[in-house]
Amino acid sequence: MGLTDKIYARLPARGQDIAASAFGLYRHWLRAGPGYAELLRGYRDRDAWPLDRFAAYQAEQLKSLLGHAADHIPYYRRTWSEQEKAAARAGRLAELPLLAKDPIRRDPQDFARDDARPLLRYRFLTSGSTGTPVQTLWTAREARDARALREARSANWAGASFDEGRATFSGRIVVPDANSDGPFHRYNRVENQIYFSAFHLNRANADQYVAALWRHKTQWLTGYAVSYYLLARHILDRKLSVPALKAVVTTSEKLTPDMRALMERAYRCRVFEEYGTVENAVFASECAHQRLHLSPDAGVLEILRPDGSACDPGEAGEVVATGFVRRYQPFIRYRVGDVAAWDPEPCACARQMPVLKEVLGRIEDVVVGPDGRQMVRFHGIFVGQDHVVEGQIIQEALDRIRVKVVPAAAFDQADAEDIERRVRQRLGDVSVIVEPVESIPRSANGKFKAVVSQLKANDR
Repeated sequence: MGLTDKIYARLPARGQDIAASAFGLYRHWLRAGPGYAELLRGYRDRDAWPLDRFAAYQAEQLKSLLGHAADHIPYYRRTWSEQEKAAARAGRLAELPLLAKDPIRRDPQDFARDDARPLLRYRFLTSGSTGTPVQTLWTAREARDARALREARSANWAGASFDEGRATFSGRIVVPDANSDGPFHRYNRVENQIYFSAFHLNRANADQYVAALWRHKTQWLTGYAVSYYLLARHILDRKLSVPALKAVVTTSEKLTPDMRALMERAYRCRVFEEYGTVENAVFASECAHQRLHLSPDAGVLEILRPDGSACDPGEAGEVVATGFVRRYQPFIRYRVGDVAAWDPEPCACARQMPVLKEVLGRIEDVVVGPDGRQMVRFHGIFVGQDHVVEGQIIQEALDRIRVKVVPAAAFDQADAEDIERRVRQRLGDVSVIVEPVESIPRSANGKFKAVVSQLKANDR
């Protein structure tokens, strides 16, 4: 836990609201500051482009991005052969090697441009859905580009805007007390944004979540798909009423048809799916016809077979992404860790953006607390754990969690105790076993589940 987190945890609820608003002021400047309006216009203007114009745009962007990578990114300059560097300078993406996450985990700075010294640079960690997070480096303009993309292609397509009041479920510890009686949110007054706690959600607490929506006149919802699904179940079960909402835009986990149908009953509005990564390597969002469109002006997405060849439409394969938004630390032919398939059918919305038929393998097991709270994205306990190479959460019982870790050389008892504390901060008084292991078994596709539940159905 960093110093700011420790200070935040000691504040009363009102002080945490003030801290959330101060953070919101900073985030609003970072994401919607100088240059944002121009970036937003660009995405909106390109919405109606024909496919050939998108292809020309991608070719131009690739030649610039790959050429700079060959000359000014230490990792690529060192590891690419002379032949591969020549292909990069010519913009021939398919001739370059795939990029795994491990080299980035080991040295994020190795992927940063050595010819650029941004005045301000920001670090963000992925949630570590395959066990350990990746550190990403951003400039302020890149953060604004990412927000402009989400505003134009996700919020606006859903009939909403980041300028309107919203509620958010994320992995942030907004209510540090695991045994809190509420409220289970903190309020960012600057952006009229509710930060919901994903770690206190249970049937008994659902009315406090709904009351926050009424109190702050929330107009739309965005964030973890499973958290909003779990809340929707409690809303229907307890016959709670929510205010009129414009939309729900889900992130981070796969949205199934059953989840969508139940959520639309509970929230009485349309539900839209968004597919992306913290690394901003890929971005896709749903139009009004519930088709998941890739934004080709945000990067190039490849869906590949194990032999590296491109999959046919409808054929599931590995997602490999090259993003255009982040140029300071670009990830080229990045193995995202997901499986997806192209949809060959054109969309009735008439946009000439490729459509993803399905994104597979992003639903995680839910962790259940002794008091019935249900949590997702629990592997966030590994964020900031520099001495953990890989980690896996296993729920063996309602009051027992086993944490398997592949330790780095510097891992010690203090690291184990920190993991125990983080688990209890989310779940309350439970037994935590931290088990160092040499490796975590993979499935046939080379991945492992970061969260595993061994609970029986009647325990959930």
